[in-house]
Amino acid sequence: MNRIDSMFKVLRKQRKKALIAFVTFGDPTPKATEALALEFQKQGADLLELGFPFSDPVADGPVIQRASNRALKKGVTLGEFFRSVRRLRQKGLSIPIVLMGYYNPIFHFGEGRFVTEAKKSGVDGVIVPDLPIEESSTLVRFGKKKNFHVIFLVAPTSDRNRRRKIVHAARGFIYYVSVTGTTGARKQLPVEVARDVLSLKRMTRLPVCVGFGVSTPKQAHKISRAADGVIVGSTLVQKWEGTQSVQKVGRMVASLAREVHR
Repeated sequence: MNRIDSMFKVLRKQRKKALIAFVTFGDPTPKATEALALEFQKQGADLLELGFPFSDPVADGPVIQRASNRALKKGVTLGEFFRSVRRLRQKGLSIPIVLMGYYNPIFHFGEGRFVTEAKKSGVDGVIVPDLPIEESSTLVRFGKKKNFHVIFLVAPTSDRNRRRKIVHAARGFIYYVSVTGTTGARKQLPVEVARDVLSLKRMTRLPVCVGFGVSTPKQAHKISRAADGVIVGSTLVQKWEGTQSVQKVGRMVASLAREVHR
């Protein structure tokens, strides 16, 4: 069974929701990312989302864009990413890992080769925000062969027919985007989030997780009452940018985990 499926199965039995924590790979070095990843697991994160840096991250706000730029200056590659994940698995990282990355590097690497290398290294799935469902069949096909999950985003503006297409093709979980626009912390999230999440859950047996804009433990707890998981990224990346302290970012993960799990 894919680690993502196993994780949600265990949490469901425990009547808990998942905390999915994001960090940009290679910001500023792979070694730093590995230290953060291990700390995230220690502090209660249930799944690690590793962002692979790209020069034109259209779905990301300024915080993650800056992190990507710092990593790109060091010349990170997909090969380096996979080697880093192997080291993390050898060091005891057992939670699921999802690569969040844009399609261009995957296309140039080769979709089949990408899935094979990702799976071999210990990656469990991928989120490609600029790959529309209509153009995803090849990646989805390779993923199914390797039990490697291609995870799709559902936007608030997605109509019912489009949502049906997405939930039919998706594996692992559905990533519900809580706000229109790019990633980034928000003081308030739309009141429609819970309603949309419940609507999606009626369309699929897959877990539905909410990301984009979640920035505080209070917001995370509120969302966890409707969703199966909460995805937190920009606020963690911003904390790392400002402190460069693994322990301080870890404490933030711990406070989020407490609210999501209760």
